[in-house]
Formats: sequence, structure tokens, C-alpha cells
Amino acid sequence: MATSGGSGAADGGGRGDDRVLATAQQILKSLNTPKEVRDDMLLIFSSFDNRLSNITDLVKDGDPEERFQSAEQIIQRWDSDAGASRRTLAWEDSPDEAAQYLSAIDEILRLYENLSLEDDKDRDLIERADSAIQLAMSLLEDEFRHILIRNTVPLDAERMYGSIRRVSLSFAANEGEIDDELESFGEVDNDSSGCFHERGPSLGDDLCFDLINPDAVAELREIVERMVRSGYEKECIQAYTSVRREALDECLVILGAEKLSIEEVQKMGWPDLNETMKKWIQAVKIAVRVLLSGEKKLCDQIFDEAEWMKEACFKDTAKGCLIQLLNFGEAVAIGVRSSEKLFRILDMYDALAGVMPDLQAMIMDDFVRIEAKGVLDALGDAARGTFEEFEKAVQNETSRRPMQGGEIHPLTRYVMNYIKLLADYSDTLNLLLGSSEDELQNLQHKDDKLQIENMPPISQRLLLLLSCLESNLEEKSRLYEDPGMQYVFLMNNIWYMVQKVKDSELAKLLGDHWVRKRRGQVRQYARNYLRTSWTKALSCLKDEGIGGSSSNASRVALKERFKSFNACFEDIYRIQTAWKVPDTQLQDELRISISEMVIPAYRSFLGRFRNQLESGRDSGKYIKYTPEDLENYVSDLFVGVPNVLHNLRRKSS
Repeated sequence: MATSGGSGAADGGGRGDDRVLATAQQILKSLNTPKEVRDDMLLIFSSFDNRLSNITDLVKDGDPEERFQSAEQIIQRWDSDAGASRRTLAWEDSPDEAAQYLSAIDEILRLYENLSLEDDKDRDLIERADSAIQLAMSLLEDEFRHILIRNTVPLDAERMYGSIRRVSLSFAANEGEIDDELESFGEVDNDSSGCFHERGPSLGDDLCFDLINPDAVAELREIVERMVRSGYEKECIQAYTSVRREALDECLVILGAEKLSIEEVQKMGWPDLNETMKKWIQAVKIAVRVLLSGEKKLCDQIFDEAEWMKEACFKDTAKGCLIQLLNFGEAVAIGVRSSEKLFRILDMYDALAGVMPDLQAMIMDDFVRIEAKGVLDALGDAARGTFEEFEKAVQNETSRRPMQGGEIHPLTRYVMNYIKLLADYSDTLNLLLGSSEDELQNLQHKDDKLQIENMPPISQRLLLLLSCLESNLEEKSRLYEDPGMQYVFLMNNIWYMVQKVKDSELAKLLGDHWVRKRRGQVRQYARNYLRTSWTKALSCLKDEGIGGSSSNASRVALKERFKSFNACFEDIYRIQTAWKVPDTQLQDELRISISEMVIPAYRSFLGRFRNQLESGRDSGKYIKYTPEDLENYVSDLFVGVPNVLHNLRRKSS
């Protein structure tokens, strides 16, 4: 051995090394002592100073059998207490001891390569070498597991969830009478607590973390190298996959993706299933883009010298994790279909479709690839079938209780809020949906100006769906006995549909023509309302039948006309203050139309015949209202509060 000098000696370190090395040289000189004594001395010395821990450096020029025996003793020393728990190598506390152990294995493997079964002497060494290697590999396999377990980095779920960006869309329940097949989903006030649909969480592109402590990778590679050289590749793979499978299973538990059977999933109530589906959506993205991506990288680092071992370890580790996730997806896909599940199913479809390219690139197992594609297709079928069930439910909803005051029907709120959310999935639904020729022809008959055939599938299906809704609303309008209220009901509901479309992505999907046509329908309903509700009152203000001109008209006939008008107006006021037009713009336009229709006619009639009645007794019994009074009373209409009648009662008294 050569002594060191130079800068190291300046600080005393070199002089210390010289003394150690001098002592080592003295030991070498004494190696002609009996072999047993010499081996014991070397082992004792190596345990005191790590600079001389590599036994092969001290005996490299010795007899091969002696070198073998020295290495064999190091291996056997770590397995001396076979009946108790095997001691693990102190990689962290004393890495030099571990290095000594690995060097002993290297020494035996080097000597083993030069042994021959044809030599009687070598046959004995081969048997001893096999035994030593078997002991060493057993310990290394255990140590491999321990290092993997000790250095596994726990999954930080809070950080994971913090890196998932969400878009919350309102989809909240509203009280109302509606068929059991459809739940009532209405408006969400800013200060109300409701049910929210979180649209497709997206994972931050910069999210990554180490699955195990990076410092442990070098130690693991050292072990892998020896196990491979010793022919223990299978045991190495089993040790790695058993630990990492368990670690990934724990990660799925942390992410909330529990292991559930198909029966367990299908027995879950909707609130629990909804939460589990949300967690699954997050888990799929994190599992593929973070966990499995990190696992692939880890396999590449640890097994960098053995390509087939990389693939085998990653395949066996990833398979269990993926199958567990895919089993839940399959259970959801084959479950009972209901409209409330559609958005979650679409989220699941999008999540799985989004990671499929990464999955296909990473996973070499054809079985897993086929399973993943099958679950994706099944989720697509489930989404398509659920949408069709929703269409049927809208078409067949048959609640027979009319809305008080001609209000917006819960079905309208439900459907419009539902399809408003569907617009956010238009790309996905365009892949999944289609329309039959008969459906399109029927739609073109109703809206022949629309270029139906050139519209994307989602637009076609939404038009068909809204057509079903309109037909259903027309049927429900007939539940009202008052024709005026029928038109107010239709006006409210169609206007609500227009506002929902106009202020959202639905406008792009349905087109300007749809909006213009429904605005026209609302105007027509308003005209029909004015005609049916106010024609009788206006007929009292005509000159016909009162016996001559304004100067010689029959006082009796005039009294009857004013009396009839007052009765008609008061009846309309009494009834229609209980009617409700929720939209303030529509409410104002309707009141203006009434005022423009009624007030000028009343003012003209009053101006022509006031003098003839005022000259007689009790004229106030017949001319009860001024035009300004009527204007004020019209402003009370459509508020849904009939108690404003006290105004008319006071006036009458």
C-alpha cells in the first residue's frame, strides 16, 4: 500500500492515515501466522477502521482458497444467528460495513467464475460458494425490501388536491313537484348552499414527486447488480413488486379510491357514489401521471442495466393499481342509469380518455391495455345511454299539478340547467352521440330554416331535447283553465329557456335562429295574453250600443258600460296580481303593453262621456278610476301577491 501525503498531511489527517496504513502493513507481514488467527485478526481490524474495511484489498494477492474463505466468513458472520430474526445490513448507520459485505459477494462471484466442476478441489469450493451466495442473496433480498420500505415517500394528499384545478358549476336541487325519474334542479343563489357539480378536475402539469428517497437509489442498484450476477433476478423482481404494489395500494387509499367490488358499488346510494366517483376521477389522473409515471422512472433508475427487469417490475407493480381503478369504472358503467349520474360518468370518461395516451405509452401489458380501452368504451356507452334515458324522461314527464301563478315549471329549470352543464362536455358528447334520420326529419319539419344536418351531434340532440320540452310545456299549459294564464305560463317558460341559452355556451350550439324564433314565440304569447285577458274590458269602452253621440248618449247605457269596465278591471286585477312573471324585463314589457292598450282607450272614453255622468247623482259609483289610477294598478300585476287588493277595496269604499 502506498502512503498518502501532500495537502492532506498539513492538517494532521495525512499523518493519521500514514499510521493506519503502517499498521496495515505490519499486519500483512504477520499473515504467515496460522490461517485461522490471521483471518480473525483481519476481521477484527476491519471492524475498527473503515479505511481498511475492504477485506479483498488486504488479501488480493493471497491464495484463492484463502481469499474465498475470508469472504465466506464475512457472509456467514451476518447469518450467524439463523434461529433469530436475521440482522439487516447497516446501510445508513455504517455504509462501510455494507460495502464490505458487497465486496465479499463480489470476491466469491469472481472466484466462482474460475472454478470447474471437473476439479475435485473446485467442486468443494463450488458447493461452499453456492451456499454462501444463497445466504447472501437471502439477506440482500430482505435488505432490498427494507430499503424500499424505509425510503418510501408518503403521498401528500393535501398537496395533490391542491394541485388539482376545479371548475364548479351550479346544479342544485330546487323544491318542486316532478316525476320521480327527474329530480328538480333549479337556480343557485350566491348565499345558498346547494349541490355543486365539479367539472373535470385537471392536474397541474408541473406536479411530480419522488416515490422513494433519491439517496436510496444507489444502494438499491448495488443490491440489484449483485442479485442479477448471482442469478437471483426472479427473487429481486418479487421483492421489488411486493413492496411497491403495497405502496401504490396505500396511495390509492389516501386518494380515496378504495377497493370495491361491483356489488358494493352498485349498492351505494347516490351521495356516497357521487363522492367516490369524484375521488376516482382525481385518483386516475394522479395514478397515471404521477404515481405510475414516477414508478416507471424509478424502475428505469434501479434496473438500468437490465431492460427486461425494468419492464417486468413496472408491469407487475402497475397492473394491480390499474386493475383496481378499472374495476370501479366498469362497475359504474354497468350500473343503473339515472340522469344525475351523467356528468360524473362524463367526467370519468374524460379522465380515463385523457390519460389513455400516457397509459398506452407506459404499459406494455396487452391485457391491461385492452381492459382500459374496454372500460373507456363502457363509460362512453353508459354516458350515451344515460343521455337517452334523460331524453325519454323529459318527453314522458307527466306531472299534473299546475304551477301556482303560471310560474316557471321545475321541469324547465331542471332541463335548462342540465343542458347548460352539458354544453361544457360538447367535445366529448360529439364523439358519443348521434341522431337518427327520423328524428332529424321531424326536427327539420319544426325548424326548417335550421341547417340541421350540418350541425354537430350535440347540437342536434339538444335541439331534439328542447323540442320535447316545448311539447311537454304546451301540454302542461292546458292544465290552466284561464286562457290568459296559459299564455303567461308559456311566456315565462320559453323566456326562461331563451335567457339560459343566450347567456351561455348553448347559444353557439343551438344557433341564433333558435333564439330569434323563441323570442318571436314569447311576443306572440304576449299578444295572445292581451287579447284573451283584456278584450272584454276594452269592449266596454267602445261607442257602439250607447245610443248616439257623446252629447246625447244614453246615461243608462253609459252607467252600465262604466260599471262593466270597472267589474272587468277589478276581476283581472284580483286574479292577475296572483300571477307571477319572475323576469323583471318581461314583467315590465308586459305591463307597458297593457297600459298602451288599455289606458288610452279608457282616457278617450272617459273624456267623451264624463260630463254626462258627472252632471247626475252618484257619478262616483260609475267613474271610480282615473287613468292614473289604472296605471298604478297595472303596476301591481304579475307580482304573485294577491294582497294588493286592499288598494281596490279602499277605492271602492
